[in-house]
Amino acid sequence: MASDPAATARPSHPVDPPPVRRMVPRDRNEPHRVATPLELFFDLCFVVAVGQAGRELAGSLAAGHYGDGLRGYVLAFFAIWWAWMNFTWFASAYDVDDVPYRITTLVQIAGVLILAAGVPRIFATQDLTLGIVGYLVMRLAMVTQWLRAAAGEQGPARRVALGYAAGITLCQAGWVVVLFLPQDVRLYVIPVGVLCELAVPVVAELRARTSWHPHHIAERYGLFTLIVLGETVAAATVAVQSAVDEHEELGRLVPVAAGGLLICFAAWWIYFARSVHEHLRSNRQALVWGYGHYLVFASAAAIGTGLEVAVESAVHQAHISETAATATVTVPTALYLVTVWFLHSRHTKRGAAVQSVAPAGAALVLACTALGGSGVLAAGLVCALMVAVGVLVHGRESRRAGARRAY
Repeated sequence: MASDPAATARPSHPVDPPPVRRMVPRDRNEPHRVATPLELFFDLCFVVAVGQAGRELAGSLAAGHYGDGLRGYVLAFFAIWWAWMNFTWFASAYDVDDVPYRITTLVQIAGVLILAAGVPRIFATQDLTLGIVGYLVMRLAMVTQWLRAAAGEQGPARRVALGYAAGITLCQAGWVVVLFLPQDVRLYVIPVGVLCELAVPVVAELRARTSWHPHHIAERYGLFTLIVLGETVAAATVAVQSAVDEHEELGRLVPVAAGGLLICFAAWWIYFARSVHEHLRSNRQALVWGYGHYLVFASAAAIGTGLEVAVESAVHQAHISETAATATVTVPTALYLVTVWFLHSRHTKRGAAVQSVAPAGAALVLACTALGGSGVLAAGLVCALMVAVGVLVHGRESRRAGARRAY
């Protein structure tokens, strides 16, 4: 039997891609685009920084230092979130996954770990040195990536890449200058620096946009939400375990643990109830959605912090009232519910009654603060009720849609 020349010409094994490739934009409509193992590894390294911020906030709140704790948390979590966001959107558009790209990403991870090491200093003395050094390492890698992308582009896309490189460089130079300013002057300069950081993507993509992938971006944000919620569960579990080992007051801890578990479960369910990638059609929509997730991530992590404080209050180790301890859980939970509704749910629901479920649930969660020690369990039950109502409404909508198709 004669052999097929075409068959013999084909290699028996897939050819490995070259170690260095030209960095060109990914296809915005690429099918089956999913997160890569390198992106998942990058996300996991942020757990260290998120955990540091949460622990420092818990210590401040339990001691009654609300202003200092919240101020440090807002700044530290912005630094964490912004570093993650810069990498995520770039990778969605230009991930070539070759050797230089992987090495540069590992350099960024080193910067993240330096930033994480500096988080306690931000809370304790507002010392930004390690945090800015970590950013300097990350920015060195990030600017290198954008310049490499510009080398592979032409026309408007090249100008966008160069705009990012220039904007990031200028912002980082400004943060280095901040290190040499007096402490009282920094309070006014830092918000300006934050606004400049937020303006870089807006200005860079005024005339053209990068080829970020809607489904990939939605998945990446969802995965980071899972990581933050996982850190929340871990922090609450360690707090309960330590309290039981040291104080053996299991009866007082069960309601807090049960309420916290219901809140975390509901937070997961509500976020992933509907897919949102179809909503991300343009930069205008994606900008609000992407920036709004600062509140989603920060509030989700703060729920775990609040549960730590509630556990300490239950065993009489916190220096604040039970009502204040409960508020450390109910306030971030309510903020999470409202923000997820604003970014996700309202785009997939129809009718005033359905749209009011999340805002009404958030208001009820806040009202649970007045219950003091039993407020965390009550807030968890409210969240569980919201999930049940959502399931019932979705089931009714599905039956109606099926009846219309049958008709």
